[in-house]
Amino acid sequence: MKINKRFILSFVAPFMILFSAMGLTLRDKTRKMFYYPIGLMGISMILERDVRRRLNRKNIFKKIKSYQKN
Repeated sequence: MKINKRFILSFVAPFMILFSAMGLTLRDKTRKMFYYPIGLMGISMILERDVRRRLNRKNIFKKIKSYQKN
């Protein structure tokens, strides 16, 4: 069985957020600063995917509408 690389990579952002939350709660005060960038990158990856998906859907919908008018 061949594993799809995109399927595995789709779990990266949630694991980054989870890893950051665990680090922020379990580490001492001096080391917590290192976990903020990991969490922010995970959140930005999820938001970027959402925006890209919405734009692609909007473009596809515009193309369908243009074909229906003809």
